[in-house]
Amino acid sequence: MKQEEIVQTYRPLLFSIAYNMLGSVMDAEDCVQETFLRWYSASSDQEAELIHNPKGYLCTVITRLCIDELRQARRQRESYIGVWLPEPMVTDDMSIRMVQNEVLSITLLHLLETLTPLQRAVFLLRQVFDYDYAEIAHMVQKSTVHCRQLMWQARHALRVNSQHDSLEVKQHSLIVNQFLDAYKRGDMEGLLSLFAHDVALYTDGGGKAKAARKPLYGAFKAARFLVAVRPTAPEPLVYRLAHINGRPGIIHYRKEALYSVWAFDIAEQKIREVNVVANPEKLRHIPPPYQVTNM
Repeated sequence: MKQEEIVQTYRPLLFSIAYNMLGSVMDAEDCVQETFLRWYSASSDQEAELIHNPKGYLCTVITRLCIDELRQARRQRESYIGVWLPEPMVTDDMSIRMVQNEVLSITLLHLLETLTPLQRAVFLLRQVFDYDYAEIAHMVQKSTVHCRQLMWQARHALRVNSQHDSLEVKQHSLIVNQFLDAYKRGDMEGLLSLFAHDVALYTDGGGKAKAARKPLYGAFKAARFLVAVRPTAPEPLVYRLAHINGRPGIIHYRKEALYSVWAFDIAEQKIREVNVVANPEKLRHIPPPYQVTNM
């Protein structure tokens, strides 16, 4: 393939790897750009791997870049104000940027923060992108035995269940719609009826928007907080139901300006987790209301 064809073919894959590794759209874009710059530079040197296996070369480079970036980001996040959440992605039309089934939920991306950068890389490459251990070992510069150990550690830490919840996406959308209706009305009982008893509420304002500094656990605490902070100002409020990281969610606009993005984890017809991202720096890539298609 020609250079331009290779860029167009593998850009979505590279972005998927980087976004799932870093939980940041802008950092992922930077890593993709740096990967292609290195690829262009190596092309002039006629490296053997580059010629015979461009996909392998590109994925190796971006994986290593992301591991280094994640190590630096971990240190920066230690001083982050309040709860840190990944940047949300509106996935109603993501065919150009990345593949739909490669987008992890906000809940899982948040959970991946408990892993070391190497554990996260091995878990994603094996679980999401289906690389074999020999390929992964080459990418992360570890032995296959070590990679298997890292994968076991990651699975144990995450307790990943390979079975998907049987609730259909349409039912999830209905529950999110019911949540939005109860939230807008300040209906405490309505919210409680939708929450699992041990629901977790995470709000990320980054010190730049109103948010709880710590997670809230339990249906009553979560519902009480949401009712207390819901906007009552007279300015126009717009809520759009949209797919956030492949799952039903909400985009909240004030005066056509983006205000927050809501992502949910739903199982057994109950909301188990609510993630609210209000830090404006994490929402710059979200489209304006007239570009969002309702579910």
